[in-house]
This record gives sequence, C-alpha cells and structure tokens, in this order.
Amino acid sequence: MPQRSALITVVLATFQTIHGFYLPGVHPHSFKEGDPVKLKVNKLTSIHDEYPVEYYRLPFCYPEEGVKMDHENLGEFLTGDRIENSPYRIEMKKDMYCEQVCISNLGRVESKGVSPNKVVRAIRKDYHNNWIVDNLPSASKTEDDKNSYTRYFHGFPIGFVASDDKKAYINNHVNIELEYHEVEGVDTGSKEYRIVRFTVEPFSIRHDFSPIFSNDDDTKSDSNTSLKATIKNPIPSCDYKKKNRKHTNFYMVTKIGPGPQPASGKVLFTYDVKWTENKEVSWASRWDIYLNMDNGIPSKVHWLSISNSLVIVFVLTSMIAAILVRNLRRDYDRYARVPTDEEKSEDQEEFGWKLVHADIFRPPKHPMMLAVSVGSGIQLMCMGICTVIIAMMGFLSPARRGSLVMALLILYVLMGGVAGYSMARMYKTFKGKSWQKATIATAFGFPSVSFAVFFVMNLLAVSKQSSDAVPFTRMIMLLLLWFGISTPLVFAGAYFGFKCDAIEFPVNTSNIPRQIPDQPWFMSLFFTVAIGGVMPFGACFLELFFIMSSLWMDQYYYVFGFLFLTFAILLLTCAEITVLFNYFQICGEDYRWWWRSFVTGGASAFYVFAYSFHYFKQLQSNSPATYVLYFGYMALISFGLFLVTGAVGLLSSLWFNKKIFGSIKID
Repeated sequence: MPQRSALITVVLATFQTIHGFYLPGVHPHSFKEGDPVKLKVNKLTSIHDEYPVEYYRLPFCYPEEGVKMDHENLGEFLTGDRIENSPYRIEMKKDMYCEQVCISNLGRVESKGVSPNKVVRAIRKDYHNNWIVDNLPSASKTEDDKNSYTRYFHGFPIGFVASDDKKAYINNHVNIELEYHEVEGVDTGSKEYRIVRFTVEPFSIRHDFSPIFSNDDDTKSDSNTSLKATIKNPIPSCDYKKKNRKHTNFYMVTKIGPGPQPASGKVLFTYDVKWTENKEVSWASRWDIYLNMDNGIPSKVHWLSISNSLVIVFVLTSMIAAILVRNLRRDYDRYARVPTDEEKSEDQEEFGWKLVHADIFRPPKHPMMLAVSVGSGIQLMCMGICTVIIAMMGFLSPARRGSLVMALLILYVLMGGVAGYSMARMYKTFKGKSWQKATIATAFGFPSVSFAVFFVMNLLAVSKQSSDAVPFTRMIMLLLLWFGISTPLVFAGAYFGFKCDAIEFPVNTSNIPRQIPDQPWFMSLFFTVAIGGVMPFGACFLELFFIMSSLWMDQYYYVFGFLFLTFAILLLTCAEITVLFNYFQICGEDYRWWWRSFVTGGASAFYVFAYSFHYFKQLQSNSPATYVLYFGYMALISFGLFLVTGAVGLLSSLWFNKKIFGSIKID
C-alpha cells in the first residue's frame, strides 16, 4: 500500500510545473573562488530560417587553442547541436570590465547594389547566439529607457537592424551576468559555489581603436588582461585608466557612447562579467525558470487544454452511451425474441447488423498492407507511451541535450519485436500466406519512408552548410540501429506471432460475399473522415501548439504529465468515434469496416497536417528550403500519427464487433 501511494504521488506531481528537483543523470558542479568557468557556444538559430548555422561559420573570435567540439551523442547531432569552446575567459566570482576578445574583420561595408557580407545576412535573418555556461543556456536581457526584459529561450541576437537607416549592426559587446549559490565545500570550513543563472545582455558599441601588436611592450594592462587594441573613445567601463570602473549599462551605450557598430569592417569584440549571489535559487531548481519560460505560459493554460479535452471526451462518451447502449439493447431484444405466429405468417424480414454476421469478419482487400500498417502503428504508439513515461520520471531532462531524440530512436528500434508480432497476428487472421513479404514490409516500410525523408533533408542541410547536416559516420550508426537491431527484432516478433493461433471470431464467414446495399451520403468515406478526425484533433490542438513551438521555435517543453494525459485522451477519442461510425456502418449492412475503421481512426492526422499550414505563418520564412524542411517533416509526423491512431481505431472496432456478435445467437 505505501508503494502504491508513493507511485500515485509521483504521477500526480508530474502534472504540475516541476520545481526543485535533481535531474537524474545530471550532477552539480561546484567551483572554488577563482576557478575557471568555461563558456561554450552552440549553433546559431533563427525563427526566419529553420536551418541553424555553426557558430564559427561567421567571423567571430576564435579561441587561442583552436576550435574544439564537445563530445556529442547521436541525439545532439540529429538535432543540429554543435557545442564548441570559446575565447571568453571567466573566473568564479571575479568581475571583469570591458575585456577584449579579438579584432575581427566582418567583411565589406553594407551599401546599395553590393551583396551584403554573411554577418549582415545573418543579422537580417534574426539569427541568435546560444551560449552555455555550466550546462545552462543563456537567457537574453534587453533594456530600454524604462524597463528591462529577460527571455529564457532562443538565445540572444547577434545584431539588429536599425529602424532609421535600415542598416545591420553587430552586437560586439556582451554583459555576461552570472548568479551563484554558496554551498559547503568538500574540505571542512571551505566554501564552494554553484551557478544558478546565466544571462547575456548584448550591446553594439562602435569602438574607435588602434590595434596593439603582440611584440609591443605594453600589451598588458594593470589588471593583467591581454589587450588587443587601444580604445580612443572609451565608454566609462572601457577606460582602463580608471580604478573604480562600473559595468557597461544601457545609459553608457546609448547616451554617452559613440553609437552602434556597423556589421562590417574591423570590429573589436569586448565583454563584461558580473557575478551576483542568489540565495533563493538552488542548483536543483535552476532549470525551473527555463522550463516555464519565466511563467510566460502559465500552467493554467495547460489545465485549460486538459479541461477542453475532457469536455470533448465527456460529450463523445455520453453520445456513444446514448446511441450505442440504447440501440444495442433494442437490437439484442429484437434478435433474441422468439417471433410470434402472426410475425411468421407475415414473413417479416430481419434488418440491422445481424444480417452481416457471415461477412463481418471477412478479410479486407490488401490484407498485407493493413497488417503492416497496424504493426507499424502499434510500434510507434508503444514508443511514444514509453518515451512520455520516462520523460515524466525526469530522465529526459533538457540539461542532457539530445536525450529525448535518443530515447525516441532507441525505443523505436527496441519496439521492432512488437511491430513484427502485431503484424503477424493480424496477417495470420487475414489468412495471408506471404509471411516473408509481410515481415520484410514491416521491417523496411515506415523506416524506409522516414530514412528517405531524413536523407533528403540532410542533403538540403549540407547544401545550406547548416549544422543540421548529420555527418556520414552518424548516418552509418542510424543504419546499424536499423539493420542490426530493429530488423532482427521485427523478424523475431513475426516468428512468434505466426507461431500463435489466429484471432478467433465468434461467428463463421461464408464463402460467398453478401451484396452491400446503397449507403446514405453521411456514411461516405469523406464524411466519416471529416467528422471522425475533428473531435480527436479538437481534444489536443491546444497542446499541439506548444509541442510545435518546441519543435520549430526552440522553446522548451517539459510538461510531460500534461502530454501523457493529452495523448491518452487523443487515443480514447479516436477509439470512441471509430466505434460509433463502425456501428452505423454495420447497421447499414456494410461489412467493409476494416479499412474504414483504420482511416477513420487516423483522420485526426489530416487535421494535424492541415494545422501545420496555419502554424507555418509563425515562422515568418520565405525560403524554399525551409518550406521543404518544414512540410517534409510535418508530413512524416502526420503519417506516423495516422498509423498510430489508425491502429487504435481498427483494434477498437475489432473488439467491439467481437463483443456484439459474440452476444447474439446465430441460427
């Protein structure tokens, strides 16, 4: 009993915004005063161009020891992460003022009739830096004359386009603001510190400077910091002759500064480091503000989504109860009643779903394709459920970059046995004989479609010189997972599936198919798909918005408790609406329900793909490559959702038909 109570407590806790926890597999890193703190750089991203760019593709400052990439897992490569070292030097609890990084030539001056340099092009596409300190992504701080704003997603901009002259300006100075929490050190009586906040405030400052050569005698300032140039027009924070300097601020830059730095020519890059103690935020809860985006999306919005979904489920369940229970009870009474002599003399003809008892379980057309689709759908469904449950337990934290993609990939591969077994049971029930072809189609069907889409997108990423381009060695790893693990598991599952008996039905199937009468217009395929998909989509479309924002706009999504509920409601509504239309269909003496149930159950995927056209307006991109990337992957996601919900719809109708035909007496 205590174990059950503890499990319920854990599950319920995940439905709320997560506060104050240690992410499994992530350990705190404590620093002593003066210890070096590494600042790492990641890919440059933009909501106007879905192809990220490697940081050092632009002429930013290089580290003296050369560019070195962090060890990355397959999931990080697949998501386009390229984490590398940087030339920015930071020490624990040591404030720095206008430290010089390097002098970089950004390229030709921006003017009409001249092709802009690549920095200007990146600024006009609104590319953002994504820096990392102690595995914590940078928040972006901006100021105006009255207020300051901090945003905890999508990094900070590399520059801006001025509203007056419409020219691009580079953010060549950054204030690196770090907050720490004091803890007891390993040694008795010693103090150590943990980083709990990382914020970057970018500025554009037009330093008028003259370079200092490395063989000059005065290359060191009083603070023992290497100087790259002598600034002729320093703002107060960059005046190295002053002893009590203040950190760079909005007033210095905009009121008394020399103006913004154009994104061209030789540019001096500088930075400040400001340390502040934060006693309120512990290391365990430092990710909270990122996951809820500083309460940008209140949890009540997700509760509203769940409430909306529950209302739809309640209405649909009530409708099914009102229609099916009442009608089925009436049908059972009519079929079980012994006809009177008067009814026999009038030779009244029976009607309703009982008339198709000899055809209801007749194998459908293209049985192999249907069995393969069901097997693939069940594989994807098991992958999704297991991933969400693992994420609810906290094992797929955003601190472990790429872990979510890795979990999806590995679980899909491991669920190959489930796909093979499900396909084999279904195909054997359809009395199929080509089990080798069916097994091969299961092992290579959906994976081939996915890999083909991924390969085309990767070629586009290579042509765009994007960090999304997956190296050839990682492509080999994907193929090894596919051919070395997934495919053998599919064959093993199919072997055991074909060894089992076929699914037993309560009634026998006749040799001659029954003629199907003309059906009313509202039982056409188009109508059932249109109505069958709108209610499941309506039950999940609010949560779908947040999921797509996470996919395409680099926002964090970590409310997996809400996602689990939404996914369960989606599957439930698909099952209920499919059973309802299945009952209407067999009442019209149409026994071709196999494919109809699969398509009706999967109809919500068509609405998801249609919604992707509406959501594309959020990206504000007109690049043809972005169109291909976005709609290519959304088509693949929608196809996978079609298989999942279609399999649920078919299995629900199969269970329903077995129940009702097993409860009546057949003459």
